[in-house]
Parts: sequence; structure tokens; C-alpha cells
Amino acid sequence: MPQGITVSTPSRLCLFGEHLDYLGLEVVAMAIDLRFYARVHRRQDGLLRVHIRDSNLKELGNTQVRYVEKLVDINEELVYTNSRDYFKSSLRTLARYGVDIRSGFDVVMDSQIPIGKGMCSSTTMIMALLKALMECTQADGRDDPDVLAELGFRAEVEEFGEPGGRMDHYTSAYGGLVHLDFGGGITTPRRLCRHIPGRFILFDSLTSKDTLSVLSSAKEPVLAGLAQLKPRGIHSIRDLAAQPGQAEHLAMLDELHRRKVRAAADNYAILHRALALLERDDWNGDELGTLLNCHHANLRDGLGISTPVIEEILSTALAHGAYGGKINGSGGGGCCFVYCAAEKADDILRAVQALGYPGRVLRMDEGTRVER
Repeated sequence: MPQGITVSTPSRLCLFGEHLDYLGLEVVAMAIDLRFYARVHRRQDGLLRVHIRDSNLKELGNTQVRYVEKLVDINEELVYTNSRDYFKSSLRTLARYGVDIRSGFDVVMDSQIPIGKGMCSSTTMIMALLKALMECTQADGRDDPDVLAELGFRAEVEEFGEPGGRMDHYTSAYGGLVHLDFGGGITTPRRLCRHIPGRFILFDSLTSKDTLSVLSSAKEPVLAGLAQLKPRGIHSIRDLAAQPGQAEHLAMLDELHRRKVRAAADNYAILHRALALLERDDWNGDELGTLLNCHHANLRDGLGISTPVIEEILSTALAHGAYGGKINGSGGGGCCFVYCAAEKADDILRAVQALGYPGRVLRMDEGTRVER
């Protein structure tokens, strides 16, 4: 295969706002140096031939490189054969946007991102494929992160009626540290020009998760609880946060809906405390770590998305000097991360890896890009 064009896109940490994006609220997320790569060149027979890392890429740091081949005939009607037929949905999304995909493409896809662990492996695969095909065809909008993020959201979420939000797509496209506001059905990205001192460490619980099931169990009760609060003029978590007498409003809900709505409202407040902190010059690691711990407590106790293994990892890291940490992604397994002083990172990494869970020290990274 000729050299072609190589693009890559980053995974992310959701620092604050987990399970808030699809409620039309806000998140603070950071792109990290775990990336998905796609190398592409044109064919002339109307076929999309993809060689992609196989499903054994399920653990952080897995270096076993094996590929499977996927073939799509673009000359035929692109009919979905499964509920996550992302190669076809990406082609259909590009065609609707006006990209000429008829010639066909060879694509080799590789990744450092474990599958099924809350690290947006599906999103980054789609984003890398879209970017690669747009670069190969010199499509309009290929350098616009908003265009790329929206195309990624359509191909992954809208096409299949899934319950996810836009956080992964926008963080992947923009890179760096971003504040994303999803209010009013409009995504408003804002880059946070902040170098965060210290280290973030990602850990793999070695437990896969059912993303759609977890999303539904966290999202639907919050929406149902808000529906019960509409007669009181509360239509969203923003309304609840802005109104006095929050406890009185929540008291009218049953225990399940009250707990889930309260967790979302509390995490919305924590996110704004974190934003205020990140925009100051005189903060320390303990403050950021405390907010991460509070956010995680709501995810664990309110939304019920943590696991015993995640709790073991986090408690071990805290015992060895981490400022704080939380589950990453939708939950129910997957990965978690901790934040610590630079000099504590090695001790924390060794302590958790001694339990048998892989880890990696991360750095902030760029968004979707052409590899030159």
C-alpha cells in the first residue's frame, strides 16, 4: 500500500461533568496522548477496505498487533447489518454532507485505546475514519473541528438512536483542555488555556462494560425525575440549581429518582466550582483532587456506576498520595484515573500495578490532526 495520508485523533478524560452532556449541561474534558490512527489512500473500484486492530485490544498497553479486514461495497446501498455498523454510517454521513466517496478507499487503522473501557474507542475510530476520508478527498470542512465533531456525532449516535452525547466528539476534534456547554441544543466549545501541574494516571480495571445499558440506567431516571418536577417550573438541572428550595422540590420524588436527580444537580454544581478553580492562578492539587473525589462519590452513590475493582484502584492510589480521582466514561467497569503530584506518580503506579491493573501516566494532547 502506498504511504497515503495518516491522521490521528485522541482519547479523553472527562474531568468534570460525567453524565451531564446528554442532559444539555456542561463538561470539562481533556484530550490525552492515547490515539487512534488511520492511514488512507484511494481505490478506483468503489470498495472501502479496512484493516483494523482486532477486538483483542481490550487492555491498556496491549501491544499484540493483529488485524481484521472489513469490506464495504460503496456501489451498493449502504444497509446496516447491525446496530453499530459504524463504517457504513460514516460513509452515509459523509455522502449526505457532500463528500464524494464513490472511488473507494484502503484504510489501515491502529489504536492505543482499549476497547469497551470508557475511553471512547468507538468515537475515536469514527473520527479518525471521517478525518482520513475527508483529507483524502480534500473535502470542505476537513480542518474545522466543529464540522468534524458534528459528523462524528451523527455517524455514531444519531444514526442508531443511541443515548450518548457530544463530549467525546468535540474533545477529540478540539484537543487540549475544553469546556463544552450543551445548553439549548447548541454545543459551545471553549478552550481552557491551562497547564495543569502534576500528573494524571489512567488505570484499567480489566472489566468491560455495557455502555448503552449504563447510559440508559443513568439518563432515563434523571429525565423521568425532571418530568415530575415540571409542574414546579423545573425543566432541567439548570432550573433546579437556580431555584431556591431545592431540597423541597426533590422531596416530592421517590427514592430512586430523587437520588439520581440530586447526583446530577450536585455534579453540575461541582463542575462550576472546578471551572472557577481552573480559572484562578492560586490553586493547589488538593483542591482539584477534592472536587474529583466529590464528583466520583456522586457517580458511585447517586448514579450507581462504579464497581468494587474501581473502588479498590482509587482507594489504593489515594493511600499512596493521589490528590483524587474518578471513574472515566459511562461507568460500570472500564477505566478510572487519578490526579497526583509529579513526585508521587511512580509510587502510585507501582502500587496499583502490583494489584494486577495496568496503568499509564498521561499528558494532555492535541486534537484530530494529520500526521506529517
